[in-house]
Amino acid sequence: MTVFAKFAACCLIGYFLGNLSPSYVLGKRKGYDVRKDGSGNAGATNTFILMGAKAFFLTTFADILKAYAAYKLCEVFFRDIPFAGVLGGTACIIGHIYPALMGFKGGKGLACLGGTVLGWSWKWFIVLLAFALLIAFVTRYVSLVAPVISVVFPACHYWQTRFLPSSLMLLAAAVPIILKHRENFARILAGTEMRTSFIRDKETELKRIGMWNETTEKQLERRGK
Repeated sequence: MTVFAKFAACCLIGYFLGNLSPSYVLGKRKGYDVRKDGSGNAGATNTFILMGAKAFFLTTFADILKAYAAYKLCEVFFRDIPFAGVLGGTACIIGHIYPALMGFKGGKGLACLGGTVLGWSWKWFIVLLAFALLIAFVTRYVSLVAPVISVVFPACHYWQTRFLPSSLMLLAAAVPIILKHRENFARILAGTEMRTSFIRDKETELKRIGMWNETTEKQLERRGK
């Protein structure tokens, strides 16, 4: 197998795994389409809005796992390519954000970014997880976590490895993540972005940002307040 073929294989493995959407599957079992209901995003946060904490943690774990698997599978199968794992993880992030199997309407990439970090180093996963929680706590916006971490992670990777190609690949993954959060940035400026207070008081926060209506109320009643 040529180097180009191995490169392509890493991309395909990662992208395919990224297309697997636990939030979509769980939503369908509950009668939702996460691409249309709630916030209209096929990710863990919308899963929490529609289906609650258990579904959120399950979705987050599965999304982390698929990116971790992409990283490790490519790393193991193509040991002669030093950036195989990073390439697989990056492709998984892109596959999660733009999944062909779901009409290119996917999530926003945070959990898959975490899985890629975990594939590279569990120690850095803990460090960046702590930093992510700090960002959410200080700013009160979970939506700022992914864009910030997507830029910080490549910098940490380069500082640790001094291997520029891998770091640039990871930085490339930051582009779709940031683009996917453009509406979040606009809502933050407008004061209508969901804050972390949603976790403890869903109804008040949804009413504050204008997302509370009869449909939302019924959705929360279905999964239990």
